[in-house]
Amino acid sequence: MAPDSINTTGGEIVVNGRRYRLPKRPTVVVCVDGSEPGYIERTVEAGRAPWFGKVLTGGTNLLADCVVPSFTNPNNLSIVSGRPPAAHGISGNYFLDPESGSEVMMNDPKFLRIETIFPSFQRAGCRIAVITAKDKLRGLLGKDLVLAPGKACSFSSEKSDKATLAENGIDRVNELVGLPVPDVYSAGLSEFVFAAGVKLMERDRPEIMYLSTTDYIQHKHAPGTPVANDFYAMMDGYLATLDAMGCTIALTADHGMNAKFGADGQPDVIYLQDVFDQWLGTDAARVILPITDPYVVHHGALGSYAVVYLPAGASAPEMAARLKAMPGIEAALGRDEAAARFELPADRLGDLVVVSTKHKVLGTSAARHDLSGLTEPLRSHGGISEQKVPLLCNHKLVAADASRRWRNFDAFDLALNLVA
Repeated sequence: MAPDSINTTGGEIVVNGRRYRLPKRPTVVVCVDGSEPGYIERTVEAGRAPWFGKVLTGGTNLLADCVVPSFTNPNNLSIVSGRPPAAHGISGNYFLDPESGSEVMMNDPKFLRIETIFPSFQRAGCRIAVITAKDKLRGLLGKDLVLAPGKACSFSSEKSDKATLAENGIDRVNELVGLPVPDVYSAGLSEFVFAAGVKLMERDRPEIMYLSTTDYIQHKHAPGTPVANDFYAMMDGYLATLDAMGCTIALTADHGMNAKFGADGQPDVIYLQDVFDQWLGTDAARVILPITDPYVVHHGALGSYAVVYLPAGASAPEMAARLKAMPGIEAALGRDEAAARFELPADRLGDLVVVSTKHKVLGTSAARHDLSGLTEPLRSHGGISEQKVPLLCNHKLVAADASRRWRNFDAFDLALNLVA
């Protein structure tokens, strides 16, 4: 879908019904995957993050709501389109494609229903750089960009060695960054994003840059722990460098993170497929977990949000009522109610949407989950309880409605329109 309008003579563009000023200085928006409130603050308190400390006290320091389901794909696409999933169509990392009847990853650009802001800024003359940790997001984030040197690049840490001018608008990434391809299950995957961002800003000075990390650390380490503090201290150094280059930096998260284990240290799971098999018969209902992606070692495909497809004749209100009576279920909503409450595309939901409470997760059947990769007590996300995220900027807020409900997808609005 084309943007609503472009008014470069007036120094602004309108994309997806939202107005943005063209950047007067390089603008960097960072999505820190899984960054619940507390991570940054604890690292500052430990004396490990002086740049974040200055931002918290002298910049813009807000709390915002991410979109539910609080997963990576829907929130990243909301941040870069300025709109909720009802508009852009990305309702999870994984879904049941009604056209094929198959369960598929939701990372194909064909599933995106509107443009991100990037092509509009490119048409307005801005150079664009999009860098992600995992390659699963790259195609969605780079859709409709003209990828070429001096125009735009879009690549991932995970496949940095495979980047080409034709596919990514850049090549020889590892040579530029001075780092090898990091392990996908490491803090290095995110550090590569920041290191690449600094090198590209030095070399090309793009007007718009988007950096998106992975939540490998947050799945394993709570705020204030030594490993978490090390991770945010690393980030602090790179962001301070970008700040010193004159960049406006806005930082938010795609979702928070919570402990999801019991007193025995084991994941505290409600296996929904097993529940429905008891109620309706084996495999009569179909439970889909939208947290599912190729990188399940750190969460075992266990999150706090699920969709359920019911067989003909089953009553969605009755099933929702039975679910809501169960301990550990925060919400069980019919399709239309869930779409309205969470701003989701109704045609990409099941008959029911189920959300668990803060310290519970949802699974399919116990026999279908391989939890052997969970070497620490489970931390995960997906629910309403992971909706609060930071929204920071290295410049002071100068114009905003005091009653405004801030969303993580206000990050570009904040950076371009609302700070000094």
